[in-house]
Amino acid sequence: MELFDKIQESVKAIKDRWNGNPKVGIILGTGLGGFAQEIKQEASIPYKDIPHFPESTAPTHTGRMICGSIAGKQIVAMEGRFHFYEGYTMEQITMPVRALKALGCDILIVSNACGGMNPQFERGDIMFIEDQINLMGGNPLIGKNDDRLGVRFPDMCFPYDRELLKIAQEVALEERIRCHKGVFVAVSGPNLETRAEYRFLRQAGADVVGMSTVPEVIVAVHSGLKTLGISIITDMCLPDALEPVKLEEIIATANEAEKKLRVLVTNIVRKIPD
Repeated sequence: MELFDKIQESVKAIKDRWNGNPKVGIILGTGLGGFAQEIKQEASIPYKDIPHFPESTAPTHTGRMICGSIAGKQIVAMEGRFHFYEGYTMEQITMPVRALKALGCDILIVSNACGGMNPQFERGDIMFIEDQINLMGGNPLIGKNDDRLGVRFPDMCFPYDRELLKIAQEVALEERIRCHKGVFVAVSGPNLETRAEYRFLRQAGADVVGMSTVPEVIVAVHSGLKTLGISIITDMCLPDALEPVKLEEIIATANEAEKKLRVLVTNIVRKIPD
């Protein structure tokens, strides 16, 4: 079955449960699922009930689609994502983005938990993603291109929408939430990086490192979605002061910072023009 037909089957299953017209799609990363409480829910659909959606196996990723509204705007939120390290293909990882576009979304807000390599950052800080580096060893656009889904060679000059970034910075200033702006680099995982790798990634121009987001944003650009990326820095990855990290600590930091994420995203959605 072609990708286009898989997307149509996924969307039909969603529309059988919810007949809304969302403008904004949101992907919630590790430890950030609590944001779903901000949504005025009209439907909650487990991924297992959506054709061609795999199972979300990463810790804290509930694995369901929340349909409803925030700040008077209809939205769809993915409570949990899929990762390359889970053994899924790039097509499977990015299927939710394709579905969000087919449902009618114009905007994608993607969040993640990441490691901070910029020494000016601190654990618990938030960074708006300005640009990205793909070191995952794969690309979701490899293979035959379907012109119904996007152009063969999408331009990645501005993968993150400058107007959305401006709105996000305005909200952060109004809410007095300290937010950085920087470059996100994606690696495959699941292991964390060595000291030498952190030095290399920093020298390559990255401020933070994670194991997601980049494939989804590539497909968002291919699909014509305007994207805002938000990273929560859950641990510091400074080579000369590197210490072992526990998953429990990463999740705890993400859960704490998620309070700020709720305020930011809710007000960003409110400010997005109709």
